[in-house]
Amino acid sequence: MMTNVMTATDIDTLDLYRLEANAGSTGKPEWAAMLTYVARLHRQSVLAPTPPFTRSWEEIGPGYQASPAFGHWDIVHQIIDVLPHSPAHALAQIRNNLDMQQRDGFLPGAVWMRYEAPSWSLSQTHPPVWPVAVDEYVRASGDVDILGIALPVASRQIAWFEQKRKAEGEGYYYSDILTHEWESGVDEGIRFIGIHRGPKTCVDATSHVALLYRTAAEWSERIGTDSSRYRDRLSQIERYVQTNLFDSETGFFHDSWAVGTPAVRTMAYEGIWPLVAGIATPEQAMRVIDENLLSEKRFLAPHPITTVARDDPHFELRMWRGPAWNSMTYWAARGCAEYKRWDAVRLLLERALDASAKQFELTGTIWEFYDPFGGDPRKLLRKPGTEQTMPCRDYLGHNPLIAMARLWELARRQ
Repeated sequence: MMTNVMTATDIDTLDLYRLEANAGSTGKPEWAAMLTYVARLHRQSVLAPTPPFTRSWEEIGPGYQASPAFGHWDIVHQIIDVLPHSPAHALAQIRNNLDMQQRDGFLPGAVWMRYEAPSWSLSQTHPPVWPVAVDEYVRASGDVDILGIALPVASRQIAWFEQKRKAEGEGYYYSDILTHEWESGVDEGIRFIGIHRGPKTCVDATSHVALLYRTAAEWSERIGTDSSRYRDRLSQIERYVQTNLFDSETGFFHDSWAVGTPAVRTMAYEGIWPLVAGIATPEQAMRVIDENLLSEKRFLAPHPITTVARDDPHFELRMWRGPAWNSMTYWAARGCAEYKRWDAVRLLLERALDASAKQFELTGTIWEFYDPFGGDPRKLLRKPGTEQTMPCRDYLGHNPLIAMARLWELARRQ
């Protein structure tokens, strides 16, 4: 006997049809075909519940070289992208992500699903930017009940970072500086070239932990619990970053070993994170924006932002060493919005979306990363010497293009 009971996958698919129906009306008309394609990719990337997931789950993208896989910061970008039209699907992915937390507070990075059994690293975490996805979900849905689940996860993850990733002196680090296994999500990052390994303060890790403290404080206040321990620690991190990780010569934030030391200082995009976390002073933020993000000598290109400044000797058209990643342009734009620099938000996002739409028209897909000068993405280097030597196509995890268009619309109204 047939029934009309819908599965979780059916519900997710219907939720994403709403996204597909609306995505093309967001932003400029010339973006419509690309954004509709992205919405369709979201729907096509939903897979049925399978261990370790008790809900339907969205893979990073069918073109990803290790597909199917879930997580890292890719799922954060995917969650933000489907809102506000698909809140049920967004909530399912938030729960999938948070349910992976271990008892000690460790939150795994990518979950690899292409083998006989799912697997994930027991030592490599990922940038803890997931609270932004929770905030975006609450803003879109009005559902504050998720905060009762998310706050304990944030608290346990803070404790894990305090125990496992506390740097010498102050701040936090990613295991990149110890093992070169790229916990930060930036494979083969130029910041670590020729640097002696050790638990040294990384500007991205420190900013991400500050973001955890900030959201934990805000969530505590919203649900009526004491936030003082989060606020107090956030203030300490904020003072440290402002005083010790900002270089007055470059007008940019750097890792602890690079500030004031030109011989080892690199201009990698990771210096944007204090803006995203809201822990830069207003004066510092303006210098980051005006002298770096909006500088054609540094990070501003026809397709912004470059992941390494154009005037850095390490710049090259190779994965994370120069090409533009739309997800990072999105975070840079959020950092500008944090400091009410709507002009910068508009410029960065419009350029990135225009350039992505042009490549979509030429190639019929979206790419893992892009040539910042508008060249063919297929000519960029990914990881030379591996099976995947050029950017992956149909890569959702680093293309929150619908969210970028929404933020561009918001900036236009300011």
